[in-house]
Amino acid sequence: MTESSVQPALWPAPLATGAVAATVTVPGSKSVTNRALVLAALAAEPGWLRRPLRSRDTLLMASALRTLGVGIEETVSSSTTGGAGEAWRIFPTGLHGPATVDVGNAGTVMRFLPPVAALADGPVHFDGDPRSHERPLNGVIDALRVLGARIDDDGRGALPLTVHGGGALDGGPVEIDASSSSQFVSALLLSAPRFNQGVEVRHVGGRLPSMPHIRMTVDMLRTVGAQVDEPETGGEPNVWRVSPSALLGRDLTVEPDLSNAQPFLAAALVTGGRVTIPDWPERTTQPGDALRRIFTEMGGSCELRTTPDGTALVFTGSGRIHGIDVDLSEVGELTPGIAAVAALADSPSTLRGVAHLRLHETDRLAALTKEINELGGDVTETEDGLHIRPRPLHGGVFHTYDDHRMATAGSIIGLAVDGVQIENVATTAKTLPDFPQMWTGMLGV
Repeated sequence: MTESSVQPALWPAPLATGAVAATVTVPGSKSVTNRALVLAALAAEPGWLRRPLRSRDTLLMASALRTLGVGIEETVSSSTTGGAGEAWRIFPTGLHGPATVDVGNAGTVMRFLPPVAALADGPVHFDGDPRSHERPLNGVIDALRVLGARIDDDGRGALPLTVHGGGALDGGPVEIDASSSSQFVSALLLSAPRFNQGVEVRHVGGRLPSMPHIRMTVDMLRTVGAQVDEPETGGEPNVWRVSPSALLGRDLTVEPDLSNAQPFLAAALVTGGRVTIPDWPERTTQPGDALRRIFTEMGGSCELRTTPDGTALVFTGSGRIHGIDVDLSEVGELTPGIAAVAALADSPSTLRGVAHLRLHETDRLAALTKEINELGGDVTETEDGLHIRPRPLHGGVFHTYDDHRMATAGSIIGLAVDGVQIENVATTAKTLPDFPQMWTGMLGV
């Protein structure tokens, strides 16, 4: 966990002056957009991606695929985040190097693309932000070597590295420990239909986090015609098998990013107000859908309403926030926002099952503990999470450590605590480029 040596400007988090009443249109899912880009790039025919998210992580993915030879044509609306009329046309071509890929600090780019690069003809070099060098990649690197790839990483198990693509990959069975990131599993599954033997991925480590993201990967693979055998459909526990096959070009519309809806739903909970999120899907594999249950348990109520354009989630706060004891192992990305709400609750909270967050954009458990406590809070780290005892908070600087979810967590606290200043709110551009404007627009300030 390191702060930037050049301190960005501080953003005064707006204090809510009353109950929020707003409709907030949340842009597309980063997780869906980047998976869809990879699958479209590996398809046997062109495809469409409608309402994609345009953020740092997704633009890095698109740029990387273009570097490998994939054609991506954009129709850009007036919104930088991807509007209803925006679409990307993807033209898969022969993947090739030499190429250099900038992953930024995007886990999906640094983990999903080395298997793609193994299918390219020529060397592909990967590098990124300083923090990307600290994030584990060994699960993907070691697995690709077993499956037939040649990779130079100087024994680090992390970036920077070079994949020497041979135009094809044997594939077959492989054992990995994905207990530090479910993205290791998704990375291998996404490219597996193009491996000569497909793949059989066997997880042999501890508890596997963020299972909804693996379900998302499997669901999207099936959408483009892949054959997947998984534990949840009668397969062997912790084993996924993907058969070799051609992938279809599809016309896919990206769902709103439900995890990015979190701060806006939290605003209704904190202020005792009401927030409506249009286009909330009735069925989804996104982890953010768990917010309906979690925030209801913390004192709100929600309703999925049918509208002429689909369904919308209406979330209403009761004016009180209750503490919660919750296992977040499957939805770890929601932890910062839940911790922020819990710091404003009327009783203690225990957030469990998220030891893997120490390896995310920053060490999120240490960062949340430090920043909430420096505002007067009482947060302690546990072996696998946080224990939060609400106390009266005061203003101060809330550091983000270049982590988008730290920025939104601090903004949630700022709704109820005067004088909170967010350091580097611009880091939200990773997945939610217009966040400051959306936040002030919700509050009418």
